[in-house]
Amino acid sequence: MEKSVVEVEVKNVLATSAGSAIFLGNEEKVFVIYVDHAVGSAINMFLHGTPKPRPQTHDLFGDVLVALGARVERVVINDFSDTVYYARIIIVAENELEERKIVEIDARPSDSIALGIQAEAPIFVASHVWEAVEDMSIVLRKMEDNNEGTDFPDIQ
Repeated sequence: MEKSVVEVEVKNVLATSAGSAIFLGNEEKVFVIYVDHAVGSAINMFLHGTPKPRPQTHDLFGDVLVALGARVERVVINDFSDTVYYARIIIVAENELEERKIVEIDARPSDSIALGIQAEAPIFVASHVWEAVEDMSIVLRKMEDNNEGTDFPDIQ
């Protein structure tokens, strides 16, 4: 049985006192996942195409995938339990060793999102997760309006 999903995009990445807040959503709703500062920074760099002086971990993983004839096809945030989100990275490989292979890997949502953005792959949320998350659209809009043109303050 196939589970339904909702496509989302990263709406913003904001600094918090404990790391970063990743706002994900669509026109209907926005929700937030809190991640450590390093991954939040990597996601922000991928979103804005910021060059890095040296490859970081997500760059390395992406380069290895390309070298193996693989790519991130999509990311799915597939579960939520006790304030913890879970995700899967779906990778498709086509090379001289394998005609076509699809691999699904369990990963932190933060790493999944970073790799998905880097690969320009779509990000999905399982419907049961989407229905359970609190809509943070108003919070995001207020923060963006109040801090237009300035660095965002801590929100946690």
